[in-house]
Amino acid sequence: MELAYIPSPSHGVLHLGPIPLRGYAFCIIIGVFLAVWLGNKRWIARGGRSGTVADIAVWAVPFGLVGGRLYHVITDYELYFSEGRDWVDAFKVWQGGLGIWGAIALGALGAWIGCRRRGIPLPAWADAVAPGIAFAQACGRWGNWFNQELYGKPTDVPWALHITSSTDGRVPGYYHPTFLYESLWCVGVGFLVIWADRRFKLGHGRAFALYVAAYCVGRGWIEYMRVDDAHHILGLRLNDWTAMVVFVLAVAYIVISSRLRPGREEIVEPGAAEDAPAEGDASASAEDAADDKAGDKAEGRTEAEAAGDKTGDKAESDAGASGDTGESVDLGKQSATGSAEPEPSESTGSASASESEEESGAGTVARDEAGSAKKS
Repeated sequence: MELAYIPSPSHGVLHLGPIPLRGYAFCIIIGVFLAVWLGNKRWIARGGRSGTVADIAVWAVPFGLVGGRLYHVITDYELYFSEGRDWVDAFKVWQGGLGIWGAIALGALGAWIGCRRRGIPLPAWADAVAPGIAFAQACGRWGNWFNQELYGKPTDVPWALHITSSTDGRVPGYYHPTFLYESLWCVGVGFLVIWADRRFKLGHGRAFALYVAAYCVGRGWIEYMRVDDAHHILGLRLNDWTAMVVFVLAVAYIVISSRLRPGREEIVEPGAAEDAPAEGDASASAEDAADDKAGDKAEGRTEAEAAGDKTGDKAESDAGASGDTGESVDLGKQSATGSAEPEPSESTGSASASESEEESGAGTVARDEAGSAKKS
């Protein structure tokens, strides 16, 4: 018994009421979303519109699923059309069985249709989605883990895959997890394409060709480890021959394309460059409108402050006028009081003089009367 190993899921499907949730399907869906998301970011970085990658993926993904299934059914026809088999099973995609070669070939046809409808070059679109496709394959390979399929030769390594199912000729035991090897290889291919594209400015489909060539190298040695039934030609599995042929074609395309069309496309989507200034103008107009609004508001505050200052000046003038008027009134009162006060003094003085004269007169009369009496 192995002390360390990778366990296999006991079931590849969960039921949510009457709805089956299949792990194989979830892995493919996650891969598609990842490829579209990353492809969209790369497409925008190259000057394209947001959403173009998803619009073309609407054509490429269904074509790719059909192509992948057709390749699998054609190369493994005995699984569906031999004695004791049910040909209806050929349509049960959720049970596994998608050939990457057919998926890429027919998916490229669907992408070409979508690109033609949008008026953009297929090679530029393929370069944008190339690393995303590699990451999508890395996710999709985990669907083989849910279905306990496409494993390698028996092994006792600590990361051996424990197969527990005995259906369809499986023998329970510990095997090389070739699904994991290919998943990790595809992750490495994706990062290789991203690095090479940034370093060498790959264009005109060369980033996609690099993805194809690098994947074929890994698929060759991983395919050699697998033990599932396959057609052999000169001692090699059919997929090994396919990988070698496709690898040569991809490398040839890189070399020939580099000579005929060096560099990278300057325009990947007609009209996208014109949309960018329009968006910039709209942003500038919005900023100008905001500035004008702020200026109007500031001007309104200035006018209000000026009106306040004017009102304050008027209040001060009124207050000054009132003060001046008060002072005039006080001065007037003081003048009136000052001119009125001497008059009583003069009248008093006159009255006193009159009284003195009367007293003098009375004194004189008295002296006269006294002198008269003395003479008598």
